[in-house]
Amino acid sequence: MEPKDGKHVVEHFLEEEHFLRRYALGALIGSGGFGSVFSGQRLSDGLQVAIKQVSHDSVGTWSRLPGVAQPVPMEVCLLQRLSEGGGHVGVVRLLDWAEVKGRGFLLVMERPPHSQDLFDFITERGALSESLARRIFAQVVRALLYVHARGVLHRDIKDENIVLDMRTLEVKIIDFGSGAVLTDTPYACFQGTRVYSPPEWVESGCYRALPLTVWSLGVLLFNMLEGDIPFHSDLSIVRATPRFTLRLSKDCQSLVRWCLSLDPAARPTLQDILSHPWMEEGEELGAEQEELGAERGSSSL
Repeated sequence: MEPKDGKHVVEHFLEEEHFLRRYALGALIGSGGFGSVFSGQRLSDGLQVAIKQVSHDSVGTWSRLPGVAQPVPMEVCLLQRLSEGGGHVGVVRLLDWAEVKGRGFLLVMERPPHSQDLFDFITERGALSESLARRIFAQVVRALLYVHARGVLHRDIKDENIVLDMRTLEVKIIDFGSGAVLTDTPYACFQGTRVYSPPEWVESGCYRALPLTVWSLGVLLFNMLEGDIPFHSDLSIVRATPRFTLRLSKDCQSLVRWCLSLDPAARPTLQDILSHPWMEEGEELGAEQEELGAERGSSSL
């Protein structure tokens, strides 16, 4: 059975040969604790995709899907929930998935063309201008509003998990391997990146969904504006005192500091962030748009 948009295969457990009749597996794009990601192609129509391989041993949390007998990685459940009804332009879509004998789970996801992750983007260019950082940051926050509205918590918002289309400067959040179902109750498990984790987790091993997300956004925004993350140790995280080295506007600094409030209850909501004076200054890029425009034909993925 060929997958259709918004649908997922009924035959979830496949032999490798069967899976490869549907998809051509290409070169390795990246690997880590999350698994391995390969370039790929859907053979029915030639669509370029990303295929994430997740071994059974690397699955942190299991869950169940209707109509599927065996438990599946939580990531599959979260991505399926986020991809229903066409998903959101700022969130990577799950197109298909299967458990493949000898390979674990293979997740087939959309692969934006001409894209680069934000980590490499910052590494190549250094600190971004306020206007460019604002444009990227606003898209991430709006995408996270959708993610939370669908009852999903990402838990690993960082530059490596944000992909930027070099032609349009549109953003997509990727990698929900550390994600969880969104709840109002505290969490006592964290599978994200330590230097993006909030002080309450470092000090007490407990955190809530929204304050965690907003803290990570504060680290992300600082990283874009300064070219590096604000905290590199547990001690610096619990001090929660970002040190700015570049000339940034007062409004910009105030938003970063608000997101990085030591008290979780003092941090803004996602809507508060979008309503902040710095965010309402607009997302025009001016001359920087022209500079980036010359690179839009290139791709690093």
